[in-house]
Amino acid sequence: MLTYPAELKYVKSHEYVSVEGDIATIGITSFAADQLGDVTFVELPKVGKTFKNEEKFGVIESVKSVSDLYMPCGGEVTAVNDKLSAEPELVNSDCYGDGWMIKVKLSNKAELDEAMSADAYKEFVVE
Repeated sequence: MLTYPAELKYVKSHEYVSVEGDIATIGITSFAADQLGDVTFVELPKVGKTFKNEEKFGVIESVKSVSDLYMPCGGEVTAVNDKLSAEPELVNSDCYGDGWMIKVKLSNKAELDEAMSADAYKEFVVE
């Protein structure tokens, strides 16, 4: 079932952001996971790498396609979900929980002001 937790922010490239202080947890939405189908591989950056807002940070592969992953905000990678290398299917089964991808120390929290609310994202994916 597609869900969009209200406490998260969403971007048009189908990533979500959960912010605690100056740390953002990033992954793909249930809509994106559903569209991809069974995820078979996730390529993520190394801890310490810095990205700008909207820059490509990784690749996700599924039985249907290969897609790039984009930063919803700029910052430095502080953690990578290593579980995904052995269990990429976590993206399908628990995208907002165990299927998170990276944690980033935000360089400019204001970049997230342009991200969508859960309701706005829900409308965006229906169009």
